[in-house]
Amino acid sequence: MTDISKIKHILFDLDGTLLLMDQDEFVNAYFKELVKKALPLGFEPDELISAMWKGTAAMVGNDGTRMNDTAFWDTFAGIFGDASKETRPVFDEFYANEFNKASYISKKDSKVIETVGALKATGYDIVLATNPFFPMTAQISRIGWAGLKESDFMYISSYENSSFCKPNPGYYLEICEKLRFDPRECMMVGNDAEEDIAAEKTGMDVFLITRNLINKKNIDINRYRHGNFDDLLKLFLKERANG
Repeated sequence: MTDISKIKHILFDLDGTLLLMDQDEFVNAYFKELVKKALPLGFEPDELISAMWKGTAAMVGNDGTRMNDTAFWDTFAGIFGDASKETRPVFDEFYANEFNKASYISKKDSKVIETVGALKATGYDIVLATNPFFPMTAQISRIGWAGLKESDFMYISSYENSSFCKPNPGYYLEICEKLRFDPRECMMVGNDAEEDIAAEKTGMDVFLITRNLINKKNIDINRYRHGNFDDLLKLFLKERANG
């Protein structure tokens, strides 16, 4: 574990960390709205959803040689033909508008809002390090669902500005390179014991939020700082008070 006094930059996961939601319910609601939007374009629902998952898999497997949006749309075009890329503006419009109908699945947490605000006010750089499967418009919408604002973060990962995904350590290194952060001065805060702990491979410290912990591989989380948002906030405010 890194000496907390060395931490200058705090990276937050979104789903299950800052934003409370049942992932399966969200995906179902999201795809329901997407299918409605895409039907007039001639997409068959099952084929569209299958293509969306294949595009997501292409982003997860991205090796840094292209941006995630390119990985997604190349895969999409491989299924529906090159002309399907011309529908991207319609999908962009969807993420700016109808996508928000899925917000009812999520819940705001006052502790999240308090913690992000207090850490930012105390002087820490705050980054949204959510898996970059969505365009920026969707990421900003989902930030709002959590009761937060785009301005709360100095950087937000999206599929347009990322060429890796979690749990590839390259995802975290890419953020650090863009922001000129030393990974050893960063802490990744998330709820996934695989995807978020991967940040440790870059030299980052890790704090696991245990409220909605995902730990499919039964990793021993006692090796890492963990707890709730009260624990996280106390950790940093105590350090600043001592400093």
